[in-house]
Amino acid sequence: MPKDAKSPKKLRSNRAALAHKVGYALRHPDRVGPYVRRAGRDTWLRLRHPDHVGYYRAVMSSDARRSPEAAVGSRTHDRWLALGQIQFDYLIEHGLRPEHRMLDIGCGNLRGGRHFIDHLDSGHYYGVDISPDILIAAKRTLTEHGLQAKLPHLTLTGDLRLDFLPDGHFDVVHAHSVFSHSPLSVIDECLAHVGRVLTDTGFFDFTFDRTEGTEHQVLREDFYYRTDTLLTLAARHSLHARFMEDWEKRPHGQSKIRVSRSPLPS
Repeated sequence: MPKDAKSPKKLRSNRAALAHKVGYALRHPDRVGPYVRRAGRDTWLRLRHPDHVGYYRAVMSSDARRSPEAAVGSRTHDRWLALGQIQFDYLIEHGLRPEHRMLDIGCGNLRGGRHFIDHLDSGHYYGVDISPDILIAAKRTLTEHGLQAKLPHLTLTGDLRLDFLPDGHFDVVHAHSVFSHSPLSVIDECLAHVGRVLTDTGFFDFTFDRTEGTEHQVLREDFYYRTDTLLTLAARHSLHARFMEDWEKRPHGQSKIRVSRSPLPS
């Protein structure tokens, strides 16, 4: 994570504003061409897929053809390894035990999932994703790391209603770099239903791109939210929510919120 990724200046930036785009282009002229090509591709995909899930599934398909690791937001293999380890270490420090049942929303190609699968008892990891291409890559990761005997569930989904999952089943629900790519309607859908699948003492951790200025989006791929917006949304669904201050110390540009059905100890 860049040293200033969560600096007051960065947190107030509006990346959708023309002034920001012009300034960024002047500072990084080598990135103008790739941005224009990506903007053209995304415009075409939005025309073909007006709903966000269909659109982002197409984005993931396009990105995964070049590199599954880049498709889940890791520019290099070393960064892919590091981000997976960060996710795992954090939840271990917060009490993730082998007997827990875990739902990994947006599991991708198992960047963090491979650690969770290895740690959890057989059959206790359930990964879901909207992208069939990335789930194929996840199965390759599973095979490469010899985790077949852990019998993880890897399931394609088209929404976040979670209606195919049982009540009160999961001790931990996890969504890393999912809401950073989601409009508020998708986040609302997830928060409306995630409480049903959590145990009484379970929790749901999700990361998001935080802004302390105007909420905005870039190319309908990256969404920036104020913390209070998401805390308020969770409360509307009778969930307890808190901003995870200790995550802010991690080398990751996103922030984290934890929600639960009942109050959790600090």
